[in-house]
Amino acid sequence: MILLASPGQGAQTPGFLEPWLEVPGVADRLAWWSAVTGLDLVRFGTTADAEEIRDTAVAQPLLVAAALAAYEQLYPEGGRPDAVAGHSVGELAAAAISGVLSPETALVLVRERGRAMAEAAAVTETGMTALLGGEPDEVLAMLEKHGLTPANVNGAGQVVAAGTTAQLQALADEPPAKARLRPLAVAGAFHTDHMAPAVATLAKLAPGADVHDPQSTLLSNRDGAVVTSGRDYLDRLVAQVSAPVRWDECMATMRELGVTAIIELPPAGTLTGLARRELKGIELLALKTPDDLGKARELIKAHTS
Repeated sequence: MILLASPGQGAQTPGFLEPWLEVPGVADRLAWWSAVTGLDLVRFGTTADAEEIRDTAVAQPLLVAAALAAYEQLYPEGGRPDAVAGHSVGELAAAAISGVLSPETALVLVRERGRAMAEAAAVTETGMTALLGGEPDEVLAMLEKHGLTPANVNGAGQVVAAGTTAQLQALADEPPAKARLRPLAVAGAFHTDHMAPAVATLAKLAPGADVHDPQSTLLSNRDGAVVTSGRDYLDRLVAQVSAPVRWDECMATMRELGVTAIIELPPAGTLTGLARRELKGIELLALKTPDDLGKARELIKAHTS
């Protein structure tokens, strides 16, 4: 069983889309999707600096467009993987890959999601910090002590704390034993109550979206569940903006399903890194540049049920 994984915000790096523009058809798709999102995705994916693509309203459409462009190269005839999962905003790419949403609908929703989350983040100075290692119970207890939310429970010894900058500074001054702290390149406390206004914005838009049931096994960040209703999945996407991402549960489901190979779509590396530590024996490929397409196609051929 092959699973495609789409990364979330913070995975983007300056210039990561540049080599993809050499692939026939990719620049055309990005030009079209730029019109859909109202953003120059080509510029943001090639010449924009780190601060520009840190902007939530830019980063989120850029990530979804990149994942979809690479997916279309892997399945040029319109096929779909056995299974698909996305981390945070990557769930919108997963929705399009599985057939729940069209690429255009996914990009309209991510455009509005990014804008609404950026506006919500501007209300209070907030952020996110990854904690690597440490005793899980002690890590969670320390977050609770400082009023922080475990916004991403990623498995493989990684939890992401989210809250105000003052709360994050208090955590940095008093970290859990044996845990390493790494501030993330995001502009707010995503997947917390700070994002409630963004949930309200998306809740007004979602009922009008054209939605279909998934044609691939589709995992949800809420609890790792396999979701068979497209409308249920969209409702989960809306609520997830202010709810913790349980990627640990998604990986547990991957194991239960018998996933044998995972390809992470660009900008790749984060999710395969987590899987390497958590899902022993599963073949992994981070699809970073078009040079990796040949290996990815072979992997799909070998592992597709």
